[in-house]
Amino acid sequence: MTKKSPCSIQALFDLCKQTFAPSATSSPSSQAIHKLYSLLDTIGPEDVGLKDESLEDERGHGLFGFNVFNRVDRWAQPITYVDIHEGQNFTMCMFCFPTSAVIPLHDHPGMTVLSKVLYGSLHVKAYDWVEPACIRKSERVGHPTVRLARLAVDNVVNAPNDTSVLYPKSGGNLHCFTAVTPCAVLDILAPPYLEAAGRRCTYYHDYPYSSFAHGDEIVDNGKEQEYAWLAVVDTPEDLYMRPGKYMGPDIQR
Repeated sequence: MTKKSPCSIQALFDLCKQTFAPSATSSPSSQAIHKLYSLLDTIGPEDVGLKDESLEDERGHGLFGFNVFNRVDRWAQPITYVDIHEGQNFTMCMFCFPTSAVIPLHDHPGMTVLSKVLYGSLHVKAYDWVEPACIRKSERVGHPTVRLARLAVDNVVNAPNDTSVLYPKSGGNLHCFTAVTPCAVLDILAPPYLEAAGRRCTYYHDYPYSSFAHGDEIVDNGKEQEYAWLAVVDTPEDLYMRPGKYMGPDIQR
């Protein structure tokens, strides 16, 4: 296998800085995003400080794992969040999952997100809102309303895979991650979450389309499996991410 340049992550940072420049008057062009995800396609575990032996770590923590003399059942392990860069225009971060760990269904309002699975296998389920908005009242406790969404992605992504991109209104802006095996994901979010700017992370529960079908069918017969009703839920109490230290090459900012 060809050895990658230690400057790969620096090149990625520099291109993000150029693509998501604060002076930009509009969203990045499709050509700019294509250039960015083409570069992200070349990034591997070693470029962000994950060593080869981390690929065989059964707990999915890689370089950030617990000491071998202090093993805890892998099902009880948290997801490790690694902050590579956090700025006003974009965020670069990494999630290291133990097997079966889940990041529940959540959205990315007004954001473009590029994701690269660095190692392992990850199940991704993602939706986009149906427009114009289709909202119905719900009698379920805690869910006064539900909104219709269309399934965009529902498959297992295996490393090394092509980079995926989601946009504010397409590509699966609302998604859920479930680790099939220990795995790591490198994310670029632009702009980053910022509640004051209306970019708050909201969590959802998805219900089958048939759960709120009242006879006035909105979707064509036979395509019900492509749709779901989403209800806003509180941030899951069992969602815990522990911070990890970035061990890759230093980035000149």
